[in-house]
Amino acid sequence: MHTGNKYTSLVRVWQGQKEKILIFETGKVIYVMKIVYLDASTLGDTPMDEVKALGEYVAYPVSSREEALERVSDCDVLIVNKVRVDEELLSRASRLKLICEAATGVNNIDLKAAEARGIKVRNVAGYSTDAVVQATFAHLLSLLGSTSYFDRFVKDGSYSHCGIFTNVSRPFPELAGKTIGIVGMGTIGSRVAHVAEAFGMRVVYYSTSGTSHCKEYPSLCLEELLSISDVVSVHAPLNERTSGLIGAHELSLMQPHSVVLNLGRGGIVDEKALASAVDEGVIAGAALDVFVTEPLPEDSPLLHVKHPERFSFSPHTAWASRESLVRLVSGIAGNIRKGW
Repeated sequence: MHTGNKYTSLVRVWQGQKEKILIFETGKVIYVMKIVYLDASTLGDTPMDEVKALGEYVAYPVSSREEALERVSDCDVLIVNKVRVDEELLSRASRLKLICEAATGVNNIDLKAAEARGIKVRNVAGYSTDAVVQATFAHLLSLLGSTSYFDRFVKDGSYSHCGIFTNVSRPFPELAGKTIGIVGMGTIGSRVAHVAEAFGMRVVYYSTSGTSHCKEYPSLCLEELLSISDVVSVHAPLNERTSGLIGAHELSLMQPHSVVLNLGRGGIVDEKALASAVDEGVIAGAALDVFVTEPLPEDSPLLHVKHPERFSFSPHTAWASRESLVRLVSGIAGNIRKGW
């Protein structure tokens, strides 16, 4: 915290809990709230100065379940990304007044339990839209253009000895004139649609909420969208409507040359069915940034496919542009400033 007046920093015991106070020359006493971040490594080395200025800030790179239960005992504000916040953890946090989700989704927080204890929960929305849209097309272009194959072809010396100026063994399809089916026409889905149009693509969508608010593009049932789309791009939250939305049956409705992108949430697309569909040529390929279990287990069917070149993976990084990380920290600080 920063102030223009001189003060003395002390730690006192109040109602059985240690708390930090500032005693100014004027005699004014200010309580310093304690802010605890249980999985700060999820933001890497992003500067946290804006949050640190608001109180006593304690950050832990990661927290096991046992460590989390211990570390929340004297915090006023709790910041989490993926740490599970349930009734057991809340019962250990007697001073907790505010939970700040360092993301948009709050699936890891028991909202009813927090509400019952009068604890506010705030997330940060919209901070990563541009990043996810950019990552969507990075995956799509890499997948369709066989980028990793051609990069390796040059770097391993094959191009130097091929005898001709080019390699047309894997001609890529143009996006212009193709149909992209967007599953989940929210803020990110809408932005993906606009970029797709710039490539000359036709846009259709399926509303995962059951309500079609977007009038700019045709709204189709899921089965029709899957059957006519060259590219299916998932940008939906994980909930009771979307869990297991695209499985073996749905993938069988798609065209053999089509591809699936999931930059929404793991669990929307059945990973085992997807691995099988790509390997067996039911569809041409898939790109994933999100997975049912993160990190991806070594025994995941996605890591044991016959044709890994038909897949494009990233470890849930589509949201993490430099600019997004800065916006996220600013959003967390703003949520703390609102008080409770």
